[in-house]
Amino acid sequence: MKKIAVFGMVVAIALVSFVACGKKAEGPGAGGAADLLNLVPKDVQGIVAVDFHRAINTGFVDKAIKQDKNYAKYQETIKEIGLDPQKDVQALVVAIAGQPGGPEKQEAAVLASMTYNKDLLLAKIKKEAGADIKEETYEGVTLYSGLKTEPGKPPACAAFLDASTVVGGTEGLVRKVIDVKAKKAENVMKNDALMGIIKSANKSALAWSAFAIPEEATKKMAQSNPMMASLEGMKAVTVFFDIKDNTYLFEIKSFGGDAAKNKTLADMLTGFKALGAGAAAKNPDVGELLNRIEITSGADFVKISAGLPEDVLERLTKSAAQKVEGMVKPQTEPPAEEPKEEAPAEEPEG
Repeated sequence: MKKIAVFGMVVAIALVSFVACGKKAEGPGAGGAADLLNLVPKDVQGIVAVDFHRAINTGFVDKAIKQDKNYAKYQETIKEIGLDPQKDVQALVVAIAGQPGGPEKQEAAVLASMTYNKDLLLAKIKKEAGADIKEETYEGVTLYSGLKTEPGKPPACAAFLDASTVVGGTEGLVRKVIDVKAKKAENVMKNDALMGIIKSANKSALAWSAFAIPEEATKKMAQSNPMMASLEGMKAVTVFFDIKDNTYLFEIKSFGGDAAKNKTLADMLTGFKALGAGAAAKNPDVGELLNRIEITSGADFVKISAGLPEDVLERLTKSAAQKVEGMVKPQTEPPAEEPKEEAPAEEPEG
């Protein structure tokens, strides 16, 4: 979890470095995820929303950031770009269009609500992108393309929408966000199917998501693998993560299907949970985690939920980190050479 928290910080800084451009915002600061939803294009299949300011300032994450070995470098980056994620980033919304493995290319865009400094961030963009960066005016907005991403992945596109909102991601979806901003395209509020799912999501949580699942997607999975037959008929999934009274809450809920298929799926998931009994015997904290996972089903849903106290999570994180370090620990001494077999002495001729 410690590495995950720090990775999240790096992602936040990278996001700002690559996609932000604008003067320091005035007034009380950037808005929240609800404001960003108004900029999400209508034709998306999923939404992920994060109350980033609250998430990054929880005691557990704050402690992980400050204890990380790269904390000094993190502070240097903050000075370079003029933005502190713990103070300046308010919310993130990820919009996803298309389905994995579907006929259409899957696209994603990240909308960020923050206060930022144009000159420092633009300098960072140019430093990272070099001569590859291209500038274009699209619907009155400066669009930056050719931004580096992961090796082997196509370059990203980004733009600043106003003094406190930036967007970055695949070019097609970023342009659609700008179309929404320019009132030339409808936003996700007009997507009746997805909005019905969003209404079921726990939008007051620290992080939540809602995804529509096409009928052909679950049908294909059910036909390709008999174990997945109970997924047929699933229409949507919501997820939320929250922290209350030093307890970490998590829930995944699927919608659709029928009572029989949902019970079959819940029983299968319960069976997977039982497979962790061996690990629980070796580590009591793993046992407590498994005991706190509840799996239930109904006429039109399957739900997986859990609530884990912070002290248990810290112990699990520590033991997991130790195990990972043990697996990747570099070898300090060269392996001993195997003794060479001596050739048998020749017998003297008689």
